Amino acid sequence: MLDKRKFYIDGKWVEPATQNDLLVLNPATEKPIAVISLGTAVDVDRAVAAAKKAFASYSRTSVEERLALLEKLLAIYKRRYDEMADTITAELGAPRTMSHEQQADVGVGHLQGFIDALKRLKLREKLPNGDTLLREPIGVCGLITPWNWPVNQIALKVVPALATGCTCVLKPSEFTPLNAMLYAEMIEEAGFPGVQTRDRERAERVASRLRAGMVHINGGPHRYGSPFGGYKQSGNGREGGMFGLEDFLEVKTVHLPDAA
Repeated sequence: MLDKRKFYIDGKWVEPATQNDLLVLNPATEKPIAVISLGTAVDVDRAVAAAKKAFASYSRTSVEERLALLEKLLAIYKRRYDEMADTITAELGAPRTMSHEQQADVGVGHLQGFIDALKRLKLREKLPNGDTLLREPIGVCGLITPWNWPVNQIALKVVPALATGCTCVLKPSEFTPLNAMLYAEMIEEAGFPGVQTRDRERAERVASRLRAGMVHINGGPHRYGSPFGGYKQSGNGREGGMFGLEDFLEVKTVHLPDAA
């Protein structure tokens, strides 16, 4: 049985403030495959503080720097593809064919889709009236994902956050946390600074402790690179492609009056 009690905070795997063990079961066999620790308010505060600290420098990285990191992450994901698929099979109880051909595959598709969108994104744009439109990272993001399409939802939230210069705290489902930890290992290997991801006891703790940015919950699979999601006040929002990036950007205009 795997020991996965540590949290990934501030670029390091650290012990929880208080041990609160939970067994992760394979639903197909109902046997334990790993033990994790449910986080406490102290762990969440540490993660949010680290994310805020990392945001100060990471938000100033260039699009080219972030593209290089994302392309490296994509290469790592492809290399560890079978490991991701097998992990999802074990914790989700999904047939191996489904995990390999659908569940793990969305991780590749969404990464490539956001890389393509980031290449087209205009962070600075001149408006017809002479003002300048700026798109800037929105801040520290609290990301909460479900159990049923785990890496799909992680990719739809973590990747656009990192692509736009945001840092994040990820709360995956406690029923399928192992793919999130594997994704964190890939992010660490790719060289992203200050990314935090791990399980906690209650999703609301992330939301209640964020003092900037956004909280993003749930979503669903779709055609890569195409926007989808809720309409107006549905609460789901738009995900995928350029719309997925814009969710993590603060848009403002700069007006410089003519010199007298």
